[in-house]
Amino acid sequence: MSTPAPSLPSRPGPYTVEEYFRLVEDGVLGPDDRVELLEGVIVPMPPANPPHANAVSILMQRLILAVGGRAIVRGQSTYVASLRSAPEPDVAVVTGSSDDYWKRHPNAALLVVEVADTSLATDRLTKAALYARNEVPEYWIVNLRHGRVEVYRRPDAAAGLYRDIRVAAEDETLSLVALPDVAIAVADLLPGRPADDDV
Repeated sequence: MSTPAPSLPSRPGPYTVEEYFRLVEDGVLGPDDRVELLEGVIVPMPPANPPHANAVSILMQRLILAVGGRAIVRGQSTYVASLRSAPEPDVAVVTGSSDDYWKRHPNAALLVVEVADTSLATDRLTKAALYARNEVPEYWIVNLRHGRVEVYRRPDAAAGLYRDIRVAAEDETLSLVALPDVAIAVADLLPGRPADDDV
């Protein structure tokens, strides 16, 4: 079981990514501290419940099979979205090869996916804005609370939002904007989805 993040040194203003990584290097933040940097603020991440953990595992398997060697699929790993944000998306599809990320974290992605339950508000607002400003062409929220997949496309970096937002139909197959020949069935992303469809 992870322990709460230790008290951080008091300092004015938000953290930069560089300062955040220095806290890790200095041992102020450890591998068991479930936190991420969002807009300069170190934010705790809730522990993954079984549905969340299973959904992430299934999503990883589906994307790895579909993407093949055309890109790298990373799970719950740091992604540098801006000078002051280093989220840890549940899944990110990034360019290049694994050899590219021995000494640095990716700072661009073809697709980012968050599996949302208790984190739904943060994923829809804060993280959608981060990914749009970073010009991630496509962002999915696998919404476990309402049993659906929300698809965000056409990022407007200046406005920090996605211009095309919709809910994918259950019988739909999603093709990635950046890799049009990669397709994932929406039904495969929502195993055992809850019956409650209230928004």
